Amino acid sequence: MSSSTVMQYLPLVLIVVVFYFLLIRPQQKRQRDRGALLQSLQAGDQVVTIGGLHGTIAAIDGNIVKLRIAPELEVTFERKSIDAVRRDAQ
Repeated sequence: MSSSTVMQYLPLVLIVVVFYFLLIRPQQKRQRDRGALLQSLQAGDQVVTIGGLHGTIAAIDGNIVKLRIAPELEVTFERKSIDAVRRDAQ
């Protein structure tokens, strides 16, 4: 390969590297963090669902989470529908 051929491909290689560090790598980190959050859920955690519903986890059975939203009212959600844990409320 001559140096002119390398110079032709250099901008393309640089674009790929920039996309990796600016887009792909941060997205992978967010996915790992979200997976860790979902695995760390416990009964008693105060959470917010993707739809904005606030409640306390009453029970977890595999991928099913029972969320207490009122003293006598529990609703069932998929574990992946939990958006955030409200640690400040505990």
